[in-house]
Amino acid sequence: MSKKTLAILTVLIAIILDQVIKIYVKTHFALNEEVVVFEWFKIHFTENNGMAMGIEFGGKAGKLFLTLFRIVAVGAIIYWLKGTIKRVVNNAVVVAIALILAGAIGNIIDSVFYGVIFDDSYHKVATLFSDNPYGTLFHGKVVDMFYFPLWQGVLPDWIPFVGGEMYTFFQYIFNPADAYITIGVILLFLFNKQAFPKEEKKIAE
Repeated sequence: MSKKTLAILTVLIAIILDQVIKIYVKTHFALNEEVVVFEWFKIHFTENNGMAMGIEFGGKAGKLFLTLFRIVAVGAIIYWLKGTIKRVVNNAVVVAIALILAGAIGNIIDSVFYGVIFDDSYHKVATLFSDNPYGTLFHGKVVDMFYFPLWQGVLPDWIPFVGGEMYTFFQYIFNPADAYITIGVILLFLFNKQAFPKEEKKIAE
């Protein structure tokens, strides 16, 4: 299999899986509804209005700017991926960049289109292709669902600022697209010499 084919298949399969899971959760769960798979792994439906980890970003104008920035970033990642395919690199580097690209596109789809194809999920299950959508184009919410509360307990009193408080590790809820980006970054770290080759200095004769 050529590196180009590998990249295309990775991106397509990853995006399709991301969207299938998100649409299933959106059309089968009310907001904040959850299913306990294990004590340390839950499917918990939430929506992200802004950046990663639920950070808000300047209201509607900020949301639009963020979405447009992500679209520009996707163009840059595509350019990077095309350049990498032409070089002699391990397939893992191609997969890594392809996963980062798929993750970015997956969350862009939510941000751009979900506001106009779904109604809201407050106290009810959302309807796909609703006549009463919850938002507008470019102002959709990103669907998150994977929750891994690996440890919950009270932190020791000697820890500054947060000692004695209840703490959950890992408390962030994420989606497949987020996982793709994380896995891609880890692979790039492992294969960093191939992913970010240093230009060989020409030795003057």
